[in-house]
Amino acid sequence: MDESADQDVVLASLRRLEARIAAIESHLGVTPDEIALKPPADTTASAPENEEAIEMRIGENWFAKMGILVLILGLVFLLTFPYRNLPPALPSLAGFVLAAGLVILATRWQQSHAYISGYLEGGGIALLFFATLRLSFFADEPALTEPLILTALLACAVGIGFFLATRASSPPLFVLSLLLGCLACLISNSPMILFIGLALLTLVGVNYAVRYRWQWLFALTAGLVLFTHFLWFLNNPVLGNKLELVAAPYVNIFFVIVYVCIIAAGSLWRARDGEEAASALTTAFVNGGGGYALFLLLTITNFRDHLVASHLLASAALLGIAIVFWIRYRSVYSTFVYAMLGYAALSVAIIAEFASPEYFIWLALQSLLVVSTAVWFRSRLIVVGNFVIFLGLFFAFLFVAKQISLISICFGIVALVSTRILNWQKDRLTLKTEHMRNAYLGTAFFMIPYALYHTVPPGFVSISWLVVALFYYLMSRTLKSRKYRWMGLLTLAITIPYAFLVDMTRLDPAFRIISFIILGTVLLAVSISYSKRRAAASRQPGEGHAPAEHADNPASR
Repeated sequence: MDESADQDVVLASLRRLEARIAAIESHLGVTPDEIALKPPADTTASAPENEEAIEMRIGENWFAKMGILVLILGLVFLLTFPYRNLPPALPSLAGFVLAAGLVILATRWQQSHAYISGYLEGGGIALLFFATLRLSFFADEPALTEPLILTALLACAVGIGFFLATRASSPPLFVLSLLLGCLACLISNSPMILFIGLALLTLVGVNYAVRYRWQWLFALTAGLVLFTHFLWFLNNPVLGNKLELVAAPYVNIFFVIVYVCIIAAGSLWRARDGEEAASALTTAFVNGGGGYALFLLLTITNFRDHLVASHLLASAALLGIAIVFWIRYRSVYSTFVYAMLGYAALSVAIIAEFASPEYFIWLALQSLLVVSTAVWFRSRLIVVGNFVIFLGLFFAFLFVAKQISLISICFGIVALVSTRILNWQKDRLTLKTEHMRNAYLGTAFFMIPYALYHTVPPGFVSISWLVVALFYYLMSRTLKSRKYRWMGLLTLAITIPYAFLVDMTRLDPAFRIISFIILGTVLLAVSISYSKRRAAASRQPGEGHAPAEHADNPASR
């Protein structure tokens, strides 16, 4: 009985399936005989088919695109030809008519010839722009001599381009309109119009990137805007001016920061997809790196009197962007790029404010700020990058400074404090190894004795190293850390040969006696301390030779 019921269910399912297939066949207008299985096609026939497809693609698509490009260039050359016997405005009017005709034709061919309609629209936009430009250029007697009116008309042409790009949702049309907009800003030959125009174009680019989720457009907009500003800084060679650096107005450097902030703010509204996209990292490099590079070039060439204030402002802006990226998206790479650029701007301000070698103190102290913010950002990249820069600063100090001073001790102290900060928040940084902290401790181990060797009187070098060794032992007992005990042990190890090789031969007898007595006393005290620890360890069952106070306490690393 159950078996019969199961068969009925299966048969009912098959009937429903056949009914659905019949409905699909009826909708498609085919019969079962027409959709019978065909034998596998002969592989030898694929080559002619591929050749025919390639031929059709070249003949239909590529020739059409090249034909439109050649046609538009021919029309542009036609517009730029000097017509001395015609009214000055007539070539431009003819260009307007041709541009309108191309746009209308592209609209009509949108369904039948979709592969070329977009290129026709782009050609119409370009032709409209150059027809407008023809009113003031390429003629002995221009029809329009007022630059402000020409700029307004070019802006209208660019606006029409953006409208057509919006209607067609076309990235190529938008990029073309953006290029023409930057060109219009340069043609205006007015600094304030150029700066405000570039800021508006940046806003438009960000709006389109967010609206259509064109993530690549952030980097492209930043690159075009910054490059246009750079061309203005070179005295606008687009208008045929001689290449030289423009010295005014000072306000132009703040517009560079404005561009960077607009692009960064727009990229914060990108689609959140769990992992940071490569486009976001590209935007950070192009926008942040390119923007600050241009800002630095502008300030160090022509605005050095305002170097400190300018770079403090840039540092605040870039670090603010990094903070917002971290708070909103927990961004790893964008936060790293903007933060490091902000630290670089702060370093430039410090170098500009203080004389050499005093600014090395402030740069070393800045390293503590970098480490502290890196802990908050949970960025191992910033920690590693800061350590490399920290070492570079120390070697730069050794190269620049005429004589080693107590400033070098500051580097050792900063290294020790950085180690404590990293140890304090190592779980927040998710550091799986101790290499970074060991690197800082190793740096301090070499820096501090080296600085004392060059700064204290010769008779007190050994004593100063003993004080450092005792400090390390005190840190070891306080923090329950083997690292500082090893640093104290190694410091004593370099003090002993120094006492025998240097103090014994070069010091006065009085200094030599004092140095050897103190060194011998300290060595005996250390030896007795190790003996007491060994005895205490032997009295604790199961401890072996590892006292509890020196166990591998994670908090001591």
